[in-house]
Amino acid sequence: MAVHRPLLGWSRAAELPIPDAEPTFMGMPETLTPVYWTADMVRRLPEDGNRYEVVYGELLVTPAPPVWHQQLVGRLYVALAAYLETNHVGVVLASPADISWGQDVLVQPDVFVAPIEQARTLDWAAIRDLLLVVEVLSPSNLRQDRFIKRRRYQEARVPLYWIVDGDERQVEVWTPDDLFPRIERDRLTWQPGGGAGSFSLSLQELFRPI
Repeated sequence: MAVHRPLLGWSRAAELPIPDAEPTFMGMPETLTPVYWTADMVRRLPEDGNRYEVVYGELLVTPAPPVWHQQLVGRLYVALAAYLETNHVGVVLASPADISWGQDVLVQPDVFVAPIEQARTLDWAAIRDLLLVVEVLSPSNLRQDRFIKRRRYQEARVPLYWIVDGDERQVEVWTPDDLFPRIERDRLTWQPGGGAGSFSLSLQELFRPI
């Protein structure tokens, strides 16, 4: 139950409500009480077609992605899965996901590779040491993927982070200590520890028309 506290110098008619500590989810997140979100609060949100994430208490809401975004996600997933069939260094997974590095962090990368031992647990809570993360840009997620989530992936020491820009036909390549990305316009490569060979994907092939 909300508690009312009078403002000094005002009549009781001017009292302001103080929200409960635990919110009641009655509608879309922008109408809800919380200012600082937790991973558990995000997990309790209803399924409505949006993707909900939280990074250091900030709620990130992404609507259903465009067709081109989904095409690129699918192509990257298939290419990585084929590579990992013969190089058993990890398991490729895709959003929806539940990757959390703390009570106020929950992210859902578009495509990512997890260590085999962690993936075999079949428990999201055990998947923490991501080997590769890929986010595909959409008009609604530019700030999230380039700044908010990118910094969190770097803090988590994700060895390699690709930001795929399907409009510009290029990929931003980030490593944990980078201050600026390397822009790749020709080919994506990845050499994980323990792999017999390197992963390679032509951007011409990735960005081919539907």
